[in-house]
Amino acid sequence: MRILVADNDARVRSALQTLLKQEPGLVVGECSDLESLVLQIKEFKPDLVLLDWELRGRPATALLFAAHTSSFRPKTIVLSGRPESEQAALAAGADAFVSKADPPERLLSTLRELVRESRKEMAR
Repeated sequence: MRILVADNDARVRSALQTLLKQEPGLVVGECSDLESLVLQIKEFKPDLVLLDWELRGRPATALLFAAHTSSFRPKTIVLSGRPESEQAALAAGADAFVSKADPPERLLSTLRELVRESRKEMAR
């Protein structure tokens, strides 16, 4: 499974990469702004995007639109330091929301659930 980590903060990207590398079978890419997000989605073709709701470059809803191009739509988990952003992120089309204040296990369980859903969809 290919995962793209999109976050402004290099420390957050590094921490997420360290966490994700503990999971078998994951290939992880990263980007830090909207322009590189769009490019990485086209080139890296991630199955899942971990998307910082406050990513530089555009309003948050535009980020989801960029992540869900017409020809390719990866699953998206929105990450935010503001838990109150959850409803807006889900309403804008995110598949899931995880607060940056949540324990790492919450992110991993959400990721695993989306992987299971994806596999079920592909089996149909």
